[in-house]
Amino acid sequence: MATETTGAAGIEIHDDYCGNCEICSVVCPFEAISRDEKTGKLALDIEKCQMCGICVSACPSSAIDLVYYDIDSLINYVRRRMEETGSKTLVLTCRGSNPATGALEDILKNEEVKDFVSLRLPCVGRVPPEFFLEAIALGVKKILVIQCEEVYCRFKEGSRIGSNRFLLLQTLIDKLGHDSKTLTLVRNSMKAVYETEKCVGCGKCVFICPYDAIEWSSIGTPEIDLEACMGCGACAMVCPHQAIELKGYEYDSVSHLIQRYCIKARETRSRGITPVVMVFCCQWSEFSALDNLQTGSLGENVMFIEVPCAKGLDPVHIIEALYSGFDGVLAVTCPKEECKLEEGKEIADRNLFALRKVLRQLNLEDRFETCTTSPKYPGNFYLKLESFIQRISSITGSEMKAAQ
Repeated sequence: MATETTGAAGIEIHDDYCGNCEICSVVCPFEAISRDEKTGKLALDIEKCQMCGICVSACPSSAIDLVYYDIDSLINYVRRRMEETGSKTLVLTCRGSNPATGALEDILKNEEVKDFVSLRLPCVGRVPPEFFLEAIALGVKKILVIQCEEVYCRFKEGSRIGSNRFLLLQTLIDKLGHDSKTLTLVRNSMKAVYETEKCVGCGKCVFICPYDAIEWSSIGTPEIDLEACMGCGACAMVCPHQAIELKGYEYDSVSHLIQRYCIKARETRSRGITPVVMVFCCQWSEFSALDNLQTGSLGENVMFIEVPCAKGLDPVHIIEALYSGFDGVLAVTCPKEECKLEEGKEIADRNLFALRKVLRQLNLEDRFETCTTSPKYPGNFYLKLESFIQRISSITGSEMKAAQ
């Protein structure tokens, strides 16, 4: 089922600028661009598009407009952060290569990186070569690119394309007389972290893993094939003893974040700002909201937690948020056809179905809602969030009147 949409799509091919070279069609990992047999022009199928941005970065005539991550915006961000921090090191990462917490201590230590400007994007494959050259022209002395392994890329070809461009850039940078260490590429992918001493051998992780990355053992604890692991978090969600967790999204880490937000929520409510809601959002279902968490653009009454995939969202955390004092909780997922991971939507739906049964027993079902959004329709998420806030506001308002 397609996502319910509002407004226009956030990507467009401008016929007036297009040279019909078909480079965009060739590089598109999702076969979303093809030549229209009637008009002879290149056409975009928005239903197939997943907003990876690879076509935009590859277009030689800048004929494709995308509302996210244009060069000017990225360069302005880097310039501003350089002025604020005084750092001349840029760390560019894929969302899939590092968690929202930015837990990359080992990699940064190995590369001797301490103070840096961080730029986290859905995929580094969308970044055109011009960005790197302009960043160097700004005064950036070192650019560390941390991208996913190629087989792990959530956008199929993003990491491979990023690697190829990187090799060409290194050659160009060398020809221009810059230090060979100006550009450094590191591959990193989030994997399950397994603490066997906590494992009781229940086997739940074996049955839930959609990648057959966990092998059952009749005489010991299961074994994880890290090469096959795609870091979806499904195993971590079902493990009753937190023996398997995803780095950066550990059960206790998320729980501690909820409690920190709870303190902030009480402070917000004390100033008369209500309702206060918690949003758990799949990192692939929305771009702009996740990028703007530090700006406060979502409002003081909205607390946001990013999850690697909806199937890695633990229902217990939703109950914890509601019991910690949040007026409502919204879970944001991708539509099935856009899920970046195997069985992501199916597993998430089963988990949330079971959660609703529990919430019904706790008389909290009306405080919880799920919705699907896609970054291909800018603003769609914000409209759904506002609708949810209004519904929760109506509920809390009615309760206040009843209590008087």
